[in-house]
Amino acid sequence: MARLEGKVALITGAASGLGSACALRFAQEGARVAGFDLTPEGDAAWQEAAQVAPGASFRVGDVRDDAALGAFVDAAREEFGRVDILVNSAGVAAGGPVHTVEPEEFERVIDVNLKGTFLACRRVLPVMMKGGNGSIVNLASVEGIEGFEGGSSYNASKGAVVLLTRNMAIDYARQGIRVNAICPGFIQTPMLAGLWDQPEVEEIRERIKEAHQLGRFGQPVEIANAALFLASEEASFITGHALVVDGGYTAGHRHGIARLMGLDSAPPSA
Repeated sequence: MARLEGKVALITGAASGLGSACALRFAQEGARVAGFDLTPEGDAAWQEAAQVAPGASFRVGDVRDDAALGAFVDAAREEFGRVDILVNSAGVAAGGPVHTVEPEEFERVIDVNLKGTFLACRRVLPVMMKGGNGSIVNLASVEGIEGFEGGSSYNASKGAVVLLTRNMAIDYARQGIRVNAICPGFIQTPMLAGLWDQPEVEEIRERIKEAHQLGRFGQPVEIANAALFLASEEASFITGHALVVDGGYTAGHRHGIARLMGLDSAPPSA
């Protein structure tokens, strides 16, 4: 039996990147999926998810819009009769040294990454409470558990998502609702490409890649697999956890000492 057979999953940021990867993996495991995003048409992964999942639906909207999120949740509940899973994947990347960041830009990042997560949870939780169970997976970041130079706005928003996750895990555990976060390392998504694919930052990009102990960036499906686990009954005793999925980025540092001990420092084949 598929791991999410009969479950209904709502996914924000579903049109591309990690959101569409989650939609596809969930659909492959039997879930009925409903996506929410600013982009009217999803990428190839979402389109495939819509083919795989019976009755998959997509609604255009902004996670900063409480009324739009409410309409999205209501429509899913009316169509499917229940909501079992929420994945908060909608997000934007921006930052800079604090003295250079305009207040409006700081507010935009906080509003999408943190407030958007809060609003989606706020709308879904009453439905889950009525059903007596549910699983929420919030996409945070390794930048939510440790600093990254120039990442002020993004770091702050994702760190807050981790603590909001833990708060909700405490508040709703006795309602049968589990709440967890995933803290990805650097993943090959359109967002990453927009930040690091310019020639002038190629050297920095390579250093960041090498800082992942596996010697590569992650793939969206690798985050989707983690989200699938947390959303499923296989994680029935896990709540309030921030699961780091980062290829060893936060494990520590490599300085060449292992090479002196006879260990090959080259990354294994992917």
